[in-house]
Amino acid sequence: MLFQSNRSEYDTKLIKNSNASPTITQRPLIKLCAVTIALTLTLSTFSVAFAAEHIIQLTAEETLDDGFGNKLLAYKMLSHKVNGTDITSRYSPEATIPGPTIELTEGDTVKISIQNAIPGNNTPIPGISRQVSIHVHGVHYDILSDGTLKVINKNFDEGAGAGLEETYVIYEYHWNVAAGTAGTWPYHDHNFETHNGAEHKGLFGAIIVNKIGTPNFDKDYVIYLGDDAFWGMEIDGASRTQSKHGTNPTLAATKNSNVRFHLIALGTDIHTFKLDGYKWVDPGTNNLINQVAIGPLEKHVFSVIAKNSADYKDKNFSNNLLGMKGKFRVQ
Repeated sequence: MLFQSNRSEYDTKLIKNSNASPTITQRPLIKLCAVTIALTLTLSTFSVAFAAEHIIQLTAEETLDDGFGNKLLAYKMLSHKVNGTDITSRYSPEATIPGPTIELTEGDTVKISIQNAIPGNNTPIPGISRQVSIHVHGVHYDILSDGTLKVINKNFDEGAGAGLEETYVIYEYHWNVAAGTAGTWPYHDHNFETHNGAEHKGLFGAIIVNKIGTPNFDKDYVIYLGDDAFWGMEIDGASRTQSKHGTNPTLAATKNSNVRFHLIALGTDIHTFKLDGYKWVDPGTNNLINQVAIGPLEKHVFSVIAKNSADYKDKNFSNNLLGMKGKFRVQ
């Protein structure tokens, strides 16, 4: 698969000045060009030196009952290798909601494949897709890695299992984690049963793309704001082990530790997230805030020093009535 990148071009114009010596005019320009080229080469070499190749295998499985007799679906990490080193032990050995959080750095490349362990997934049903897929936001990829059905991408049913037209046992996607893609981004199914997929049944997760040189945090918390509950998990800063998957999880922190929250809104509601007793810098500004409004597929990332235990909650009236609240426990 081909990936495209934008190349910056620098044009230097010499302005004629009859009162200036050609030697004086050209030297600063030559120096500027030399510095620019050297800096560009240094940054390029620095980025390449830190780039890693990720080989990832996920599967989708039936999991918990939703309480109404319907099976939820979940992603499970089968294998994750970074430059040949196996880091699969960081993830839960079970299928989880939310799915595995995949940590990347700008400059990385990813080959990620999906398998389908949902019963009956290889039996075509006219007009209904049994495929599961991985559609990602934020990073770069070509149309063959879009993770959608042919009715959308005009090429293939890009998932594992029986699609509307094609069936695959395994489907592989290629991602280019290019410069400028830093952030926290969702991934989710786009193919199961309809072209909207089964995100609402549990097939969603996140990628965290860090800039080169991003400092390590003592804990990372990935919190999804659904229409009736928080779904979340935490990542230990030292071991990178992922835990506490589920609804309205109790998040743990050591007193005075530096922790980072990643908020991603799912569903259709508008939310007002608040962490009682805390303020943080609104990204991209110098403003301190104590709550944030966040809508569908928007994201908000912030860090705080853990000083005291608190509740995190959705202050919007209907979501608050539904019990969208969790504990942030500091010890």
